[in-house]
Amino acid sequence: MTMNLRAFLSLAAVSVAIAASAEVTLPRIVSNGMVAQRGDSVKIWGKAGPGEPVSVTAKGLGKGKVKKYKAAVSTAASADSTWTVKLPPMPVGGPYAITVNDITIDNVLSGDVYICSGQSNMELPVARVTDMFADEIAAYENPNIRQFNVPSVVEFGRKNDDVPSGDWRELTQPNVMQYSALAYFFAKELYERTGVPVGILNTCWGGTPVESWISEEWLGDYPMAINQMRLYSDPQYRQNIKRLEAQNYARWDQVMNAGDPGVGKWQDPALDDSQWAVVDLLSTDWATDGLNPVNGSHWFRKTLSLPAEAAGQPAVLRLGCIVDADSVFVNGQFVGNVTYQYPPRIYQVPAGLLHEGDNNITVRMISQHGVGHFVPEKPYKLIVGDKEYSLEGDWRYHLGARMPEGPGQEFWCYKPTVLYNAMIHPFLNINVAGAIWYQGESNVNRRNQYAGLLKTMIANWREDFDNPDMPFYIVELADYLPFDDVDGRAAWAEMRRVQQQVADETENAYFIHNQDLGEWNDIHPLNKKTLGIRVVDAVMSR
Repeated sequence: MTMNLRAFLSLAAVSVAIAASAEVTLPRIVSNGMVAQRGDSVKIWGKAGPGEPVSVTAKGLGKGKVKKYKAAVSTAASADSTWTVKLPPMPVGGPYAITVNDITIDNVLSGDVYICSGQSNMELPVARVTDMFADEIAAYENPNIRQFNVPSVVEFGRKNDDVPSGDWRELTQPNVMQYSALAYFFAKELYERTGVPVGILNTCWGGTPVESWISEEWLGDYPMAINQMRLYSDPQYRQNIKRLEAQNYARWDQVMNAGDPGVGKWQDPALDDSQWAVVDLLSTDWATDGLNPVNGSHWFRKTLSLPAEAAGQPAVLRLGCIVDADSVFVNGQFVGNVTYQYPPRIYQVPAGLLHEGDNNITVRMISQHGVGHFVPEKPYKLIVGDKEYSLEGDWRYHLGARMPEGPGQEFWCYKPTVLYNAMIHPFLNINVAGAIWYQGESNVNRRNQYAGLLKTMIANWREDFDNPDMPFYIVELADYLPFDDVDGRAAWAEMRRVQQQVADETENAYFIHNQDLGEWNDIHPLNKKTLGIRVVDAVMSR
């Protein structure tokens, strides 16, 4: 055998040895600050090279009985590179440290872990409810409450074992605004009553229907849902759709902007708008031609007289909510925009922009679908220091460019199974105390199917989490829609009855009353505190 051949074989043997001892990896949820479900064994899992030895140890780092906790277990990665071990239940509290080979997971707590899932009313962050709870939020921190915020991802082709990002965040002021508002108030109230650490697995996505959260294997009774998923399962097909969508939106905007004489001009405070129409801001007379919506760009201008003490001061401009999109200017300077209808319009006016006397506020609104409007019973005002100046009443109005209805859009997160695959399946190894489910707005138009679908999802999760008695807390849809929308309100009422039916007919499911906390003009009501307390009431009554 030649020296070159010996060297080659020796190098190959070393390479095989290195490959066989591939570094142990852990899923993102098994990380610093994690909360493990009390009273249950603690699953630790990950990947390594086939046959790779895995040693897991854990110990308490706190005081009293927690200090005495020690555990050790060993295993080896299987042929598919996966491994799982179980540690004995950890006493409530902590902190604990868990070591996996050469990886140490610090600041682990033992407490109650809840899945918080659904659509936008579960997703709604604390930052969106500060109008009602700012002082309370600013005054509270609790390192015994942690949230793992699951990134918004979809998966058509397979069930994911992990998520691309995410970590456990303690409830501190730097982190609180990203917490789910409902989960925040729930966890805070639960901790105050029990003194037990709380972990929140926040896995939700606005606008998503229930079938997005169900695995393909459980949708056998819903062949249309399976076919809908399969219709979009080809990535090249999805890319083509998104490419065309981008062209459609760009073309629509291009034509609108080219046909709008106000672009770059009508925000000028010196513009003579005396010949513009005068409209009440909250009216919709300008938004239709008497029969059909007027889509396209609409311009609104208002002159606001300010006293000398307001001159040069920073300010906050509140423009309620606007359907659909807007760009806002103060004294000719752009101060912000929002591209869709739901978020409250809160714009910061920088110091030095306001002056004594007349100040101009200009709004360019874009309406793409339906009747554009400023949502009534929302704040419309300029706040300078402790003074507020109303912006309601008459504004000058001029149509920019009338357009056909805007292009449509596909949302992959609305397709069946894709969120189960990407945002539920990666977490099946964790033990939980229950699931809080706030969803249903997107299924109102198919409410005749909802009872079966929701029962299917509950059974699906219970089986896959290996938790046949997992409690489900089903949040009732809040009151919504104008009072003269008789048909719409009747549909939502029927959906609430379906939610109640599922809770009544499903063992260990609980109906959380929420209708009275709604706001007719906002699909995202602010009072998530009372709702969170009601969920805790249900938890404590079990």
